Amino acid sequence: MNTLRLGFLRGGLEIKQFLRSRESVVFTLAFPLILLCVFGAVFGGEIDPGVTFTQYFAAGMVAAGLLSTGFQSLAIQIPIEREKGILKRLRGTPMPRAAYFVGKVVMVLAIGVVETVLLVTVATLFFNVDLPATGAKWLTFGWVSLLGITACTLCGIAFSSLARSGRSGPAVVTPVAIVLQFISGVFFQYTQLPEWMRGIASVFPLKWMTQGMRSVFLPDSFAAREPAGSWQHGTIALVLTAWIVVAGVLCLLTFRWTERD
Repeated sequence: MNTLRLGFLRGGLEIKQFLRSRESVVFTLAFPLILLCVFGAVFGGEIDPGVTFTQYFAAGMVAAGLLSTGFQSLAIQIPIEREKGILKRLRGTPMPRAAYFVGKVVMVLAIGVVETVLLVTVATLFFNVDLPATGAKWLTFGWVSLLGITACTLCGIAFSSLARSGRSGPAVVTPVAIVLQFISGVFFQYTQLPEWMRGIASVFPLKWMTQGMRSVFLPDSFAAREPAGSWQHGTIALVLTAWIVVAGVLCLLTFRWTERD
């Protein structure tokens, strides 16, 4: 209980530090909104009867927003904290080490909720994207978001060990996030991508997160346009859960409190 209490206190501090960093706020919160507005304004046609490109793109951007909040932000922030010696000093305090990670999770969840609300609000008000009409779709929205952001958070913590310094973090992380968005059906219709590209994307969480979000924001008839001919909710849950387990093990094995040298 003491660890959780300290973790939530640490989470409040993490949120304050995030909001005080203009670069983090703009990159994590504003950038997905800008992309949604730009692509929504440029591409307005239908990709299927009754389904506009904006509807398809908005579903993908909600998933991409969770990737940005969980994976990209942590994989960039943690190397900076490691380089500045913040992690080394925290390790030397009486605070349980687990409280640090609880604080990161609290920050990611809070920012992720804000990001998702902003994206859904803008898509609904300005691009006529319909909100989920049934309780089952809202339930799907909830568990896909929770599993997705958990997998992305753990992947971000594990991936943070690859950057040799705080300055190299964005150069290492950003290309990975951008490539995943291009091959996972965020910017383009997934079935129009080459088969080999779809095969690579299917290994990573973002492809399944976008597919889950499409099942929420697109009509059920569109499931026939998916590669498997259905939404594959069971497979989505299985893959995201597997990534949570794998990324959690990688965090335990690879996380470093100090720089390599």
